[in-house]
Amino acid sequence: MTRWFSQVGWRHLVGLLAIAFSLFPILFVLSAAVNPQGTLSSTDLVPTGGVSVENFGKLFQRTDFGRWFLNSVLIAVLASAASLLLSVLAAYAFSRMRFRGRRVGLLSLLLIQMFPQFLAVVAIFLIFSRITELWPAIGFNTPWGLILLYLGGALGVNTWLVKGFFDTLPRELDESATMDGATHSQVFFRIMLPLVTPILAVTGLLAFITTINEFLLANVFLTSGQSKTVAVGMWSLLNGDQRNANFGVFAAGTLLTAIPTVAVFQFLQRYIVSGLTAGSVKG
Repeated sequence: MTRWFSQVGWRHLVGLLAIAFSLFPILFVLSAAVNPQGTLSSTDLVPTGGVSVENFGKLFQRTDFGRWFLNSVLIAVLASAASLLLSVLAAYAFSRMRFRGRRVGLLSLLLIQMFPQFLAVVAIFLIFSRITELWPAIGFNTPWGLILLYLGGALGVNTWLVKGFFDTLPRELDESATMDGATHSQVFFRIMLPLVTPILAVTGLLAFITTINEFLLANVFLTSGQSKTVAVGMWSLLNGDQRNANFGVFAAGTLLTAIPTVAVFQFLQRYIVSGLTAGSVKG
């Protein structure tokens, strides 16, 4: 028994501890969501006062959660898709084409990522204040304006990740297609994109998660109740003296907010392992 534990058993113990550590916050939030009292002080790891869906009803009755949820999904889907397209186009150009400033451009993308976008929040606020006066459709409190803001940081790490995947593809594919009369766009869309589907899934998932969970810029950009995302709207439930009383409602909203991310992850999971493995190889 001692020999088995020293060779194999300790690994099972570590695995069980890791699972317990991961499940603890999930179980706590789930317990708070179904706790009929709906307060932080009355919440335990295992519900003791019964199980109820009352907090979910309060969530939709007292807040605009439905609107927040739709705003978050819309912004996350469109922003991640546009960000993915820009990253793939840039990665293909950096990987397959040789032009002046190529190396400087790649290093610049990497260097810029060292500075978070929130450092420019004052400049962004002033710019969009002017944009709101001239073109209200893409100004403050609009999903299109926030998507445009997110696209400002679309290039960066994802471009490097996709470029690494493109670099693993043999150049003979491009050359043979070009000799057959294919244009750059035909090579890109008909040959290259189907081959890099795994990394597209990975970068798309990362962009979706980042966008739907983003709070700092959205909190500055979205002030109207109808335009808020889930992150901004849910924060308002805990911002003030009602933090303890609203914790159950907040936990219920947290569970519902996780549905889009889990759904996207389940849809793309078959590509994730192969995509991360192959994309980590830099040519």
